[in-house]
Amino acid sequence: MRDHLVIGSRGSKLALAQASWVQARLTLLNPALKVRIEIVKTSGDTRSEPLSVIGGKGVFTRELEEALLDARVDVAVHSLKDLPTILPAELLIAAICEREDPRDALVLNNEIEPSQVSLNTLPLHSVVGTSSQRRLAQLKHLRGDIIVKDLRGNVDTRLRKLDEGHFDALILAAAGLLRLGLEHRITMPISSEQMLPAVGQGAIALETRAADETTIECVKPLDHEPTHIACISERAMLRALGGGCQLPIGGHAVVFYDELRIDGLVADCEGKQVIREHITGSSVDAAKLGGELGERLLERGARSLLA
Repeated sequence: MRDHLVIGSRGSKLALAQASWVQARLTLLNPALKVRIEIVKTSGDTRSEPLSVIGGKGVFTRELEEALLDARVDVAVHSLKDLPTILPAELLIAAICEREDPRDALVLNNEIEPSQVSLNTLPLHSVVGTSSQRRLAQLKHLRGDIIVKDLRGNVDTRLRKLDEGHFDALILAAAGLLRLGLEHRITMPISSEQMLPAVGQGAIALETRAADETTIECVKPLDHEPTHIACISERAMLRALGGGCQLPIGGHAVVFYDELRIDGLVADCEGKQVIREHITGSSVDAAKLGGELGERLLERGARSLLA
């Protein structure tokens, strides 16, 4: 039985909020366990270019995985949507915590009338900030007149730019705002029918060394089975598509008792063509269903869009 554990986390306010949540839960489960957080700077934190330029796969996770492999940390806390679908052989996802709201959220500045609270009713040619190709494509598909501008930085920086008038609205992950206590900034959540979330959005993944059975046992109680099953399905779909968070791919699965439904979407970067499909089946076949959905999307033309 170990007496201490080191959590690896990015240094952003949101990442530290997630790591602190994990730290508190682990301490509650085992008061004798000393848990500390080690901040690891990732390449995604040090570069200002759009994610589509620097490459979304692993830019927020690679250095955390290196810290795991070097045994500088025992468990890495990730936003699951940032974690590539193929991990180093020596590592595994030991737990996926219960999901927060997976939806995207519309955040308006104070210049827009409160009655104009949906994507459909935004004023003509509104300027919307997002760093996500997935959000850009779906937004342009819905509203071709919208002007989409790239937006990087932590949540506070993004909200400050909105308040300073650089944008009419932002689209952010609802989960991040909720975890930071900024739910009052959410003008409205965007339904998954209008905007399909990113694969793994709203879920926290705990990654460990595959051979570190003691740490795996420590974090396993934080695993939430319905969330884990849903995310396995989503990640299997993404793996079948060969994509990552820098491509306009959406996926979201829901588990209801023993049944699973997963929706998937692939679009071109301008949102002119959107391919969307869903599949349902037994939750025990989560990975298989996700892979089948990915193949269906490829057969319907996603292969040429992703190329």
